[in-house]
Amino acid sequence: MKPFFLLMSVVPFALAEPVNAQSMHNMPDMDMSGTDASKEPAKSDEHAGHDMSNMPGMDMPAAETEQPMQHDMSSMHGMAMDKPMAAHGAGGTSLEPGNAPAPAPPTDHYADRIYPDGAMVDSRSMLQKEHGGSTSSMIVFNLAEYQIRNGRDGYRWDGEAWFGKDLDRLVIKTEGEGVNREGIESAEVQVLYSRALDPYWNLQGGVRYDFTPNPSRAYATIGIEGVSPYWFDMEAALFLSNKGDVLGRIEGYYDQRITQRLILQPRIELNLSAQDVPENRIGAGISNAELGLRLRYEVRREFAPYIGVSYDRKIGQTAHYARADGEDVRATSFVIGVRTWF
Repeated sequence: MKPFFLLMSVVPFALAEPVNAQSMHNMPDMDMSGTDASKEPAKSDEHAGHDMSNMPGMDMPAAETEQPMQHDMSSMHGMAMDKPMAAHGAGGTSLEPGNAPAPAPPTDHYADRIYPDGAMVDSRSMLQKEHGGSTSSMIVFNLAEYQIRNGRDGYRWDGEAWFGKDLDRLVIKTEGEGVNREGIESAEVQVLYSRALDPYWNLQGGVRYDFTPNPSRAYATIGIEGVSPYWFDMEAALFLSNKGDVLGRIEGYYDQRITQRLILQPRIELNLSAQDVPENRIGAGISNAELGLRLRYEVRREFAPYIGVSYDRKIGQTAHYARADGEDVRATSFVIGVRTWF
């Protein structure tokens, strides 16, 4: 029992101060003779499983017993810690931003080592064409509707078609409106060359021709269209007529998805003029504004019937021309139509 009581007298000091080589060196010489377990026969541990927390000198603060053990693994084989560990995320999005040009395409294609010279040229050309260099086309009518107004029902259309590649395209636009039993009030066609400025915006230039109202006009056209932040579809254009008239147009709309198939589309269009054009009944400044709100249901992505309301207002000198001709300067219409593309 002597070794056991000797051990119990040492434990409180060991718990009160961490034991290291320096503290062991400063401890007074202890007579440990007779404690060599190798010289005594093996004995069963009489105190195994006993709770010694209530014994004198065995108070162990919870803060000390609950601290996790910290191991020094620097001396373990294969665990050399001479260099600090690399920070997580040293690549990918954590790289420094920059504007360096993209690396040149590889010229030492591995397939050329196996196949005869020139055998893979056609395959690489087809791969490039199918992944970004292909020609495509589309026809879309954003508006194709019947307008129900008080005594003067009418119709309206607004659509475009394009053909080309990602950067260069031929674009044809058309829009117009008319009144039942009175014929078409306005109709125009634009033929434009479109060049992509970036993934969201296109610069366009070409010609526009107005079939009605009379006298007809031809215009040189330059404009821009694309998607602004928050996914507003925007379009702006300037028109220079063969008579020197300068007109402008700004329009935009936004598709607010209520469900995956039900979409609410607010829309605005402004037409402007740099001068009065009496023969076409257009006044300087903002000639007219159209505000619309349309709710469509996509039976398919390519076919979406809609209903809505449209408000059109002539402004300034244009409104004076309309009053002089006995026409209304404002019109509110309930609309029924379809948005389609193919």
